[in-house]
Amino acid sequence: MDWTEDMIARLRALWLEGHSTAEIGRRMAVSKNAVVGKAHRLGLAARPSPIRRDGPAGSTRTLPPRRTLGPTLPPLACAHAPAGEAPLPAASVQAPAPQTAPPVVRAVAPRPSRSVACCWPIGEPGTKSFRFCDEEALPGKPYCAAHAQLAYVKVRDRREEAA
Repeated sequence: MDWTEDMIARLRALWLEGHSTAEIGRRMAVSKNAVVGKAHRLGLAARPSPIRRDGPAGSTRTLPPRRTLGPTLPPLACAHAPAGEAPLPAASVQAPAPQTAPPVVRAVAPRPSRSVACCWPIGEPGTKSFRFCDEEALPGKPYCAAHAQLAYVKVRDRREEAA
């Protein structure tokens, strides 16, 4: 957009009168962003934001509800358990009681290291033959060595294919 000297003079006058950038744009038949950009390039004095941060005087501000710390869903019954342990029955899973006071944040003790079973699904979910691998999982991974090779495939460099 080409700004003529007359347009710049009118922009300066409307700016000093305190009109919003949108109003100046309407009066000059240009976009609000064009006004903002030109005012910035001209170095016109910045004005306070029209957004009210404190709200009107005497108004009471409602605070948003506090977020609940920690898990909000009941623990799920495990379809399979680590080697040597029986799966949890579904009846042992209970919904948490409604909280009336803010929860107390407690430090979580590290879990003792134990072997974890591979959770690679085998079979069709929902059928009687469906199960998990249950071999010992690699440390820090959810799968055993054989299934980790299938799950974690290195991305090939496309430049090799182009050559």
